[in-house]
Amino acid sequence: MSDKKRPLRSEAWFGTADKNGFMYRSWMKNQGFPKHMFDGRPVIGICNTWSELTPCNAHFRRIADKVRQGVLEAGGFPVEFPVFSNGESNLRPTAMLTRNLASMDVEESLRGNPVDGVVLLVGCDKTTPALLMGAASCDLPTIVVSGGPMLNGKHKGQDIGSGTAVWQLSEQVKAGQISIHDFMSAEADMSRSAGTCNTMGTASTMASIAESLGTSLPHNAAIPAVDSRRYVLAQMSGNRIVEMVHEDLRLSKILTREAFENAIRVNAAIGGSTNAVVHLKAIAGRIGVDLSMEDWTRIGRGTPTIVDLQPSGRFLMEEFYYAGGLPAVLRRLGEANRLPHPDALTANGQTLWENVKDAPLYNDDVIRPLDNPLCDDGGICVLRGNLAPRGAVLKPSAATPELMNHRGRAVVFDNFDHYKARINDPELDVDANSVLVMRNCGPKGYPGMAEVGNMGLPAKLLEQGVTDMVRISDARMSGTAYGTVVLHVAPEAADGGPLAAVRDGDWIELDCESGRLHLDISEAELAARMEDVHPGTSKVLASDGGYLQLYIDHVLQADEGCDFDFLVGQRGAKVPSHSH
Repeated sequence: MSDKKRPLRSEAWFGTADKNGFMYRSWMKNQGFPKHMFDGRPVIGICNTWSELTPCNAHFRRIADKVRQGVLEAGGFPVEFPVFSNGESNLRPTAMLTRNLASMDVEESLRGNPVDGVVLLVGCDKTTPALLMGAASCDLPTIVVSGGPMLNGKHKGQDIGSGTAVWQLSEQVKAGQISIHDFMSAEADMSRSAGTCNTMGTASTMASIAESLGTSLPHNAAIPAVDSRRYVLAQMSGNRIVEMVHEDLRLSKILTREAFENAIRVNAAIGGSTNAVVHLKAIAGRIGVDLSMEDWTRIGRGTPTIVDLQPSGRFLMEEFYYAGGLPAVLRRLGEANRLPHPDALTANGQTLWENVKDAPLYNDDVIRPLDNPLCDDGGICVLRGNLAPRGAVLKPSAATPELMNHRGRAVVFDNFDHYKARINDPELDVDANSVLVMRNCGPKGYPGMAEVGNMGLPAKLLEQGVTDMVRISDARMSGTAYGTVVLHVAPEAADGGPLAAVRDGDWIELDCESGRLHLDISEAELAARMEDVHPGTSKVLASDGGYLQLYIDHVLQADEGCDFDFLVGQRGAKVPSHSH
């Protein structure tokens, strides 16, 4: 451990015998903090996204208490503070709209307060990237504690996965396979405890990404929310953050290019969410790592998906943890020389490989051998072409192999409302070979880029037994969703992208192997159609001001991480001027 007498940020508040020091200490003492808490020990922020409106994070008060205990044990001064809790389950129109807002809340809370290091309490989808983005911009010693997944859903004697079951059962209702009563009976069965989705949705993906980046202790990703070991990990993280402050182990020493490359490889191995593409780009942009769409092709493609979890496979997060969790996946990759940078530094001061080289693996059905994968190539498929000049993405492990090389006629929906009004029209000119296209659902067109890209199929085709179709949009989809779905088309239609020029009946070609997404019309015809495209004229873009206007004016496109243009980069945590 390095010299504990190294000056700390918090001493600029609490370490002087003048008027300002008097005021800062006096005001804090009204909470009952004794004098010795201001003796120069590290002040550790516990950044809490607890909210009853964010059910995934509903147990964070207890987790925060365990972190606090760990900080005190290690000789630190814990101070808990709230930040905006952007929960996916209730927040409209989408938690992605407020991801950047939450990141600003974190950044300014850290920079403006007497904090030497921070523990980020994250869970629901956007809380993990939001808090990491804000912390990255400040570059203080930082450790992540995820809330963990909820217990397996249980319905009619079978396990059901949160999120994934909703999409499956809803399609079965439309196909006439189950009654609305059967559908509603699964509602309570699906969500049996606090915690995030128990599938490999975006929350579990980002928890796995946080662990593979090295920003958490081992096993952070998969311990169930209500398992006592989740609380042990929280307490140990409180211990460790105090040591990280003494060691000056700042986030920039962990969030290196090598760490991001490890995370891209891991995302393929676990069958992770397409949302990871947007979030990793945003986090990388804050810490100063130039991550590109090509990196996902270069590092991710060719990596087998070995975690057999819904929505790509069969099992749920409880089984993943019992099988060995993420350390077992990392060990499998490392032993096969498929871990790009095993020497990458992690939050506990050891390398990624040192943490996992002896990790136990208990179940080859859940975490499969590399020579018997769930999917031979699970790396996110990055697509380009005249329909997506700056890229689009598809998740191979959740797609239908036969549709990943496909040519079909477009059925076009101008926005989500148009889709809902039209999709179940018996007169809709659509067949199983058609390509469903939805536009004006990107960062600006549907402010926030909602998870509407996994369009439900037409009822008349579901009744015929059709279970998947190629779908293309500038939207996102839930990590719990599945299907041959092309997402994040950039630039989006509302920003002048060629998706705005597609017409009913146009032929579209999808070729995942070559990374091609092509609208089969001539360059001259496309150019002529684009002359009639006027970005920013959608009624959705008309705003009355406020945060929504800030968002529309400054949000970057999906290939750039959907951060605000003025937030990209690391601004550090220089001590601000006094308030008096």
